[in-house]
This record gives sequence, structure tokens and C-alpha cells, in this order.
Amino acid sequence: MMNPVEVKFDSFQLTDEQFYQLCQDNRELKFERNARGDLIIMPPTGGETGNRNIEIAYQLQSWSRQNDLGIAFDSSTGYKLPNGANRSPDASWILKERWNNLSSKKQQKFSPICPDFVIEIMSPTDSLKATQAKMKEYIENGTRLGWLINRKTKQVEIYRQGKEVEILDYPQSLSGEDVLSNFVMDLKLVW
Repeated sequence: MMNPVEVKFDSFQLTDEQFYQLCQDNRELKFERNARGDLIIMPPTGGETGNRNIEIAYQLQSWSRQNDLGIAFDSSTGYKLPNGANRSPDASWILKERWNNLSSKKQQKFSPICPDFVIEIMSPTDSLKATQAKMKEYIENGTRLGWLINRKTKQVEIYRQGKEVEILDYPQSLSGEDVLSNFVMDLKLVW
């Protein structure tokens, strides 16, 4: 299995348009950029991880449609965070009012907004330290609630604005708390 590869460009930086075009020209790969502009190349997920990703996206989308408070997004969605990083969580959600404040043009590419809620599921090739750093980056850039699901250890790390990370051992469900009112993620199929 291929681990994510970080590529540093000392001699040049990709513009936002160049980065977007790189992603469009190489759809079989998933790219992210950190706040320094270093390119991170991520391999496609394996079957197990892909199945778990669609399960969490399905549950989030179903809830989002029922309450109509915001917009849910899948793992192929890229965001331009306030710190300059381009990130793509496994699932995310944005309040409808915040999303609608973006122009149509900004909604079409890598939207310059940080999601209100994010989920990352550890895949076998992911580094726990790097994924934890990414979760902290989301919180520092405006995410109000984030879940890092680690299937290997059967733990969930919950990230919240202004609070210490909470670690749950083998939870069967997770609450969307006040960010996703009345949302409960069933984890039985994720484990």
C-alpha cells in the first residue's frame, strides 16, 4: 500500500488555479496542500475504507436532507481553508447560510470556507499524527465539531472549538451535539 506523499516545492508555488487544474487532470489521485503550499498526494482508498466513507456520507446526507439546515459533502470535496491549506475531509457539512454567502463561482471550485463539521476515517495508510494535526487545523480554521474515527483502535477522537480532544473507546453512536442538532451517527456498520 502506498502512504500519502508530501512533495515540497522550494522553487515555486502552485497558484490556486494551477492546483485546481492539477486535481482535475489527475482525478484518480487525491491532492491536498498544507498551509506552506506543500503538495500532499494521497492514493485512492481501498475497498473497506471506501465502503466506510460512503456509509458516513450517506448518514450525514440523509440527516442533512431531513433538516435542511445545511449542505453535506463527500470525500471528493476540496476546501481552501483560511490559513491557505487545501483540505478534503472524508465527509463534511456547512450551514446553509454560510454556504449561500459564497458566490456561485466560489462554490464551483475549492470553496474558500472551512466546514462547520468534518469527519476523517483513518485508513491503513494514514499516519495518526498527521491526521490528528489535520483535525487540529480544521478546528483552528473554524470547524466547530470534528470526528476522527480510528477503526484499528476502535476509538473516536472528538474535536471541538476551545476544548480538549475527547477520546471515546468503541462507541456505537456519536451525537452531532449543538452543531448538527439531533444528528446521531450509527457506527455499527463503520466498525
